[in-house]
Amino acid sequence: MRGGSLLRIRRMVVKEIRQLFRDPKTKRVIFVSPIIQLILFGYAVNTDVRDVASALVDMDRTVESRELVDAFTASGYFRVVTRSDRPADLQHALDHGEAVVALHIPAGYAEGLAAGRSPAVQLLVDGTNSNTATVAQGYAAKIVQEVGARRAASAGHASMAPIDIRARAWFNPSLESRVYNVPAVIGVIVLLMCLLLTAMAVVREREIGTLEQLLVSPLSATELILGKTIPVAGVAMIQLSLVTAVALLWFDIPFRGSVPALLLAALLFILAGLSLGLLISTISSTQQEAFLAMFLFVMPAIILSGFLYPIDTMPDVFQTLTLANPLRHFLEIVRGIFLKGAGVADLGVQFGVLAAMAGGGLLLATRRFRASL
Repeated sequence: MRGGSLLRIRRMVVKEIRQLFRDPKTKRVIFVSPIIQLILFGYAVNTDVRDVASALVDMDRTVESRELVDAFTASGYFRVVTRSDRPADLQHALDHGEAVVALHIPAGYAEGLAAGRSPAVQLLVDGTNSNTATVAQGYAAKIVQEVGARRAASAGHASMAPIDIRARAWFNPSLESRVYNVPAVIGVIVLLMCLLLTAMAVVREREIGTLEQLLVSPLSATELILGKTIPVAGVAMIQLSLVTAVALLWFDIPFRGSVPALLLAALLFILAGLSLGLLISTISSTQQEAFLAMFLFVMPAIILSGFLYPIDTMPDVFQTLTLANPLRHFLEIVRGIFLKGAGVADLGVQFGVLAAMAGGGLLLATRRFRASL
């Protein structure tokens, strides 16, 4: 890029920064509102789940162990997605998000039942979603107790001890809902700010009459887009730092991943959000239209992101729609980085999708902006 073009972009960026921070109300929206939203969502959001993806290892392979497995699957609360003969595969399924619950039935389970002892089964739960983990543990304990009671009655062991289920939650041992919700709120806040600041950008220039002045300036459409997006991207990164600091210091959310991975994910997500905001800005004639269009996009994006409702429990058509939602992929990344210590290699698919959305969205926004001019 030539020196003259860089100079024009720099002056455009300075203009946008001054315009952003000239109004005291805008400063409060940018810096105070995200923290308030984070605190409200962190305490107020709760979710319900059903049809939990489960992994199974049955080392006993008896009629009794199959009865327990059938009781789990027939309940409607658990759906076995992977079976294995190796207990180590349970850890792999939980680490890679293939399953939320892992059930391990050890060898000797049927023998213990026949002898009137209390056989042990192990239930591992992905605690990153505390609500799912809590509900799953409760359902599992009830199912195991019912199976044990039926076996005791049929065998005539009225005084037989119940089956010993040993449950443990990974990634979030205390099963606190805010540990699951607060990292996701970071993504929602950043998306809202990106859309709010960019969706109004071109429309505001058109309404106050300065867009015509920009059009007759030496600025090209690409330079104008860069001048509009760079300041907002910088503000969004500052917001990310603020809400992340609140999440770590106020809510005491664990951070097991790497900062560079989080910054890379945030940058890609911010660029994808900016491109959506610019698209909204180019198809709107007034700021009211831009705000309405932004609202119509934000609500479905939040609902289809896995923030409020688990994606696995949605109908298949809506699960497919979530794949086109950048917020869904960012929430998977941020939860993985915060709670599981996942890196770029572990979340390569999500990073790749965000990168494609950011690049394709900015290209489409630039072309649409040129067409609108």
